[in-house]
Amino acid sequence: MKSSGESRSPAARTTPRRRAREFALQGLYQRQLSGNSSAAIRAQIAEIGGFAKADVAYFDALWRGASAEFDDLVVLCAPHLDRRAADLSPVERAVLVIAAWELTHRLEIPYRVVINEAVELAKSYGGTDGHKFVNGVLDKLASHVRAVEIAALADGRSPGVVDAA
Repeated sequence: MKSSGESRSPAARTTPRRRAREFALQGLYQRQLSGNSSAAIRAQIAEIGGFAKADVAYFDALWRGASAEFDDLVVLCAPHLDRRAADLSPVERAVLVIAAWELTHRLEIPYRVVINEAVELAKSYGGTDGHKFVNGVLDKLASHVRAVEIAALADGRSPGVVDAA
C-alpha cells in the first residue's frame, strides 16, 4: 500500500470523513494481510498520528460494519467483478468493501459521492489503473443496490421523493 503522502491531494483538502475512510482502508488492508482481530487493529489505528483529525464517529461505524460484514460485502460485489474476488489486490478489495458498505448502509450519502470517494482512495493507494476497475464495479453495484435513487435522478426527481401512485 502506498504511503499516505504519495499521489494524494493536499492534506488541507482532506476532509475528516475522507480521513476516516483512509484509516478504514488501512485497517482492512492490515486485517487481510495479518489476520489480526478487528478490535486489535482498531486499537492500533487509534494510535496513528492524524487519527484525531478523522471523523472518529464515522470511522467507528464504518469500521464496525465493514470489518464485521467483510465477506458478505465481497460476495455482494462478486457478480460485478471481471475476476475472482480472491484475485483482487488487498487494496482494491478493501476499497470495494468500504464503498459497498456505504452504498448499502449510508443511504444519506449520494451514490455518486460514495463512488467518487472510493475512486479517490483507489487512486491514492491502489495500483496504476485500479481506480478505473473500482469505478466500473461500483457503478454496476450501485445500479442494483441504489436503483431507486438512480431512477429518481434520471427522472429529475429528488432521490428521497417517492411517487404516491
